[in-house]
Amino acid sequence: MFASLFVVILGFCTCSKGSSRSTLGRPEVIGPSEALVNSIIDFQCELKIYPENENILLQLIKKDNRDKLLGESTSLNGEVGTIPMVIAPYHEGSLECVAKAQNNSNIEPTVSYTHYLKVVEPVEGAEIAVRSGPVDFFEGKTLELHCELIAGNHVSYEWLLNGQHVSQSPLHHVADNNLLINRTTSKDSGSYMCVATNHFNKTNFTSSSQVMITVKDVVSIPDISFTVLKEDSHNYSAEVTCQSTKGTPPVTFSLYNRTELVANITIDERNATFKVPLVLGQHLGWLQCQANNGDRTEFSQWIPLEVVPVGGPVMMHYDYDFGENYAVIGLRFYCKAAKGSLPQYRWFLNKTLLHDRGSFYKVVNQPPEQSILLLSVGRSSAGTYHCEVSDSFDNTSSKSSNWMYLNKEVLNRLRVSVVAVVFGCFTFLVVLVSICCLLGAMFRRRQYGGSSLLSLEMRGMGAACEDELDLSEYNEDADLETMARGGEFDQASEASVDEWPQIKEEKKSWRMNQLRDPEGSHCS
Repeated sequence: MFASLFVVILGFCTCSKGSSRSTLGRPEVIGPSEALVNSIIDFQCELKIYPENENILLQLIKKDNRDKLLGESTSLNGEVGTIPMVIAPYHEGSLECVAKAQNNSNIEPTVSYTHYLKVVEPVEGAEIAVRSGPVDFFEGKTLELHCELIAGNHVSYEWLLNGQHVSQSPLHHVADNNLLINRTTSKDSGSYMCVATNHFNKTNFTSSSQVMITVKDVVSIPDISFTVLKEDSHNYSAEVTCQSTKGTPPVTFSLYNRTELVANITIDERNATFKVPLVLGQHLGWLQCQANNGDRTEFSQWIPLEVVPVGGPVMMHYDYDFGENYAVIGLRFYCKAAKGSLPQYRWFLNKTLLHDRGSFYKVVNQPPEQSILLLSVGRSSAGTYHCEVSDSFDNTSSKSSNWMYLNKEVLNRLRVSVVAVVFGCFTFLVVLVSICCLLGAMFRRRQYGGSSLLSLEMRGMGAACEDELDLSEYNEDADLETMARGGEFDQASEASVDEWPQIKEEKKSWRMNQLRDPEGSHCS
């Protein structure tokens, strides 16, 4: 047994000694982890454990789908193998060093750990391509820009609009060298710049390009209005204005009277003015503005070409606001002319023209319907008021309202009418209730006025007979008292004191008949 164990140990030792002479250690790649394109770099392969007097082949390999040999060197007795390279972009990746014994097939090749090499190619020749189409277009379309490079890798991109950084948003999609803007507006117009950057060590490489993009606003629906110009005492004209609040100039404005083109003009503004002959008091057709700046035509509403001069009576009325103790503290005057297309209102206090605003008043014009004068009631506002209305285009003649004098005392006396109305209503209710009561009394008197007290009592006694009442419990005095207090008699029909003896005698006779003939006709 011991002999066998000795043989095994001896064999193990022999194998170990043979292995030390014929086994290669793992090589190591020595070189930079980052290199610039076209630079010359010496990579080294080093063996820590190597057999003596063996020629070792060291190879530098780029690992990918197909291993690519980048260079090789030989080493004797552990010499470091040097492999020079001119760096190219394709050198980037995982590098390995393979060590092989050249003349001894019994020695197994060994491979180093992976060494990653980053190759930097400076950016060059940035250029922006507009993939969405023309650089000049109308709002609402999509803008797509692409930044292209002649050379460069490991690049970061930045997009600028008029020098400002373009950030990611729901409508702005920034993805490296692509910029996409959906539903563009005129705010997206300007100079777009693509800045491409990479760096090696502490050196930055930059290349940029820019393009001018114009996003035009579509012209908005134009507004149409006109003013009247007085040429002389008998001739007038209408100055028609067409105006759009939005739209990139130039804009072409056209004025139509029904289907007839009156005039058109192309202008670097968003408004245009046309002059049309006018006859006061006559309807001369319907006007419409059309606007177009290259995308589509927009139409205004139709307005009548008619101007009615101010005429008819000028009406002025007012209402007021109450404060504490029902005192009038605020007043509103209203002024309106019976007719007139373009009226101009003026307010006067004691023949003095009131301007737009004063210490106690404010004028609010609502043409053409009316004008309102707001007053704060006080000592300053006392006086005589009236308004005048004239044509806004010709103030040589005007129409005046009635004149009205007001002060604080006069206004507060207006409350008497309110008191009179309330008092009248109260008096009417009192009279109405009194009439109802009188009619009720007359109705009851008419219903019971034809029957004497005796007949009423006999009806009551007959009802008592039907209920089999005990008549012995009644005495004359008690019966008389009951009759005097009975609620079924109306006070208006009560008998006088002189009738009481007769009533007593009749009642006594009636009771005697009841005692003689209890089953008689009185109780049938």
